[in-house]
Amino acid sequence: MLGHGGRVLPAVTVDTYNEELRDEEGFVGDRASGRAFRSILEDWREKLRALGEDPFGGTPSQEISKSKLDKMLAGADPMAAGLVHTVVEEFAIELATVVRRFLRLKDWHGTERIVIGGGLSSSHIGELAMGRAAVVLAGESVAIELRTITHHPDQAGLIGAVQLAPSWVLAGHDAILAADVGGTNLRVGIVELNMRKGGDLSKAAVWKRLHWRHRDDQPSRAQTLDRMAEMAGELIHLAGKEKLKLAPFVGIGCPGLIDERGIILTGGQNLPGNWEGEDFQLPREMASRLPRLDGHEPVVVVHNDAVVQGLSEVPNMTDLHRWGVLTIGTGLGNARFTNRIDRTVSS
Repeated sequence: MLGHGGRVLPAVTVDTYNEELRDEEGFVGDRASGRAFRSILEDWREKLRALGEDPFGGTPSQEISKSKLDKMLAGADPMAAGLVHTVVEEFAIELATVVRRFLRLKDWHGTERIVIGGGLSSSHIGELAMGRAAVVLAGESVAIELRTITHHPDQAGLIGAVQLAPSWVLAGHDAILAADVGGTNLRVGIVELNMRKGGDLSKAAVWKRLHWRHRDDQPSRAQTLDRMAEMAGELIHLAGKEKLKLAPFVGIGCPGLIDERGIILTGGQNLPGNWEGEDFQLPREMASRLPRLDGHEPVVVVHNDAVVQGLSEVPNMTDLHRWGVLTIGTGLGNARFTNRIDRTVSS
């Protein structure tokens, strides 16, 4: 039986995910989210505007791209570079604070490494913030390794879906269909398994993917599901033309706490429309919109998006036992894993 929001997966146990830490100021994770970074940027720009020296002029902080910030950081304008550096420094301190808080949780005890994913991690400013946070933590004798996610976050959120399926589901197939639903973007892709001897998925990679920035269109829930199915249909057609054999399995990552029925209990507030509650089962809704795959009704499995993005790192975590992921996106996603070790000794 394939379970939604499953804790015991083929390669790892999901010790905890979607932790909503609170303090007197609200959710602790909000201090190290993409929104928090933009808020820090706006605060410092406001101080400079009072002096008539804002290097970004009238461009709203939310519309300044990460690539633009990277360029300003490395540019010849010392005021612009200084501004971006100051924002990164302040954000890094907040990130270090959030990491410390997670490590105090019982389910996060013994964490050896934390992978930083999400959109911000794919930029130089994101990498710099992570590096600075690591230095801050080391200075406080906090024994934790931080590293950026290996795959681009846009691909990691799809690649990790292969780790949701047991090997018998994947056997005899070339690829799976995967989707990553966020508060701003929707991505649907085909992930090639590239399995080697023993069902090794370390070479899994995105073959094709489609992207829709749904926040620009502000669709309803039904419109979003219909568009997801259309994107999936287009990819299924392309796979058929290339004789790529799709497993009758679809892995979906989305924000929130997911129960065994595929219902989003909490954390789906940034999704278009109301995705939380007993009246909405995402896997059932998607399965009803998809065609048969390899002659079978597709099995749709839903898990938290930070979990799925973290699962893309499974092949890179064999040197340790306990590890976690923090994804810096619209909010801050989180998950902690324990590797499942086969202790069977052949006689």
